[in-house]
Amino acid sequence: MVEKIPKQPRASKALDIVGLKKSFGSVEILKSIDVNMDKGDFLVLVGPSGCGKSTLLNCIAGLEEVSGGEISIGGRNVTQSPPRERNIAMVFQSYALYPSMSVAQNIAFGMKVRKVPKEQSEAKTAQVAKILQIEPLLDRKPGQLSGGQRQRGAMGRALVRDPELFLFDEPLSNLDAKLRVEMRGEIRSLHQRLGASIVYVTHDQVEAMTLGTHIVVLRDGEIQQNGTPDEIYNHPANLFVADFMGSPPMNLIGAQVRVGKNSMDLDFGDGVSLMQKPVPAGLRALDGKRVIVGIRPETLMLQKPGTGDLNLVVSNLENTGSDVYVTLDLGGNKFLARLGGRQKIKPGDRLALKIQGNSVCYFDPETEQAIG
Repeated sequence: MVEKIPKQPRASKALDIVGLKKSFGSVEILKSIDVNMDKGDFLVLVGPSGCGKSTLLNCIAGLEEVSGGEISIGGRNVTQSPPRERNIAMVFQSYALYPSMSVAQNIAFGMKVRKVPKEQSEAKTAQVAKILQIEPLLDRKPGQLSGGQRQRGAMGRALVRDPELFLFDEPLSNLDAKLRVEMRGEIRSLHQRLGASIVYVTHDQVEAMTLGTHIVVLRDGEIQQNGTPDEIYNHPANLFVADFMGSPPMNLIGAQVRVGKNSMDLDFGDGVSLMQKPVPAGLRALDGKRVIVGIRPETLMLQKPGTGDLNLVVSNLENTGSDVYVTLDLGGNKFLARLGGRQKIKPGDRLALKIQGNSVCYFDPETEQAIG
């Protein structure tokens, strides 16, 4: 029996999920999920494999029966509604195109089933093909298309529905790196042009950061953080989000706090310390205690020798052309800096580094939560 939640949905929301639970037998997959999005938002569900993001998307689509809570789409409670009554369109990872049909027939298939008049169906197909720039491909079969072209065809089939909500289930994971970048740009442009409401599942945090207006980070069926890309990236709620969101990930190093009147020192050991001011309110009561210090590799800038916030020895480096990833020794811990390419750096060099702006994060080592 589905557990009833007394809270009423907000009619202005494109999607409103309240207290959603999903179990398979005794295994709890989703643990009281609360998520909502406004019309025109691009909501990304991101997290590692097995975190529950695809299960959540399937619950929204009606492909999975929920164990508790409510789902509303456009102000309508659809918790018990079959997929065909939810006014959604879904784009799958596997494209799910009919191989014996042309691209045009695939796009128009749903309209044919719904008995949309032929002239209206053809006009809608032509309109969507123009938006997706696949007009020359309409007569081809899926087997004659590249991966990117097939995904455009699958998106076209969803677009002709003109739904309340688009659901994307890892649509780019089968594409190579170059095509993923191109298709990310196309999906972003599509969202901007149409103002569509989109829920998008991915395990790729680069996709999440570049596409989403809001991001929900999931772990083990629970929401770790829900916010804008800037909030998620610059102010992670806990150690998991700090480590998961970012490529390369945030440096997370233990340090002892020594609080002064207007500043504080973070002692990393081996004679290495970092002076910070002003002192965050949450750290004033932690004088003499240990915290986890978070510093993003790209916030570090090379300075003249003897200056900067940190002076560290290079242990290794990797030059990718546009960037050089430098591994340094910070109190016996590996510490990564992402610097501009063509730097004349070699192992054994001592680098002076400055941290840009007020970008250092702090975490409680026991609760793993951010310290404000």
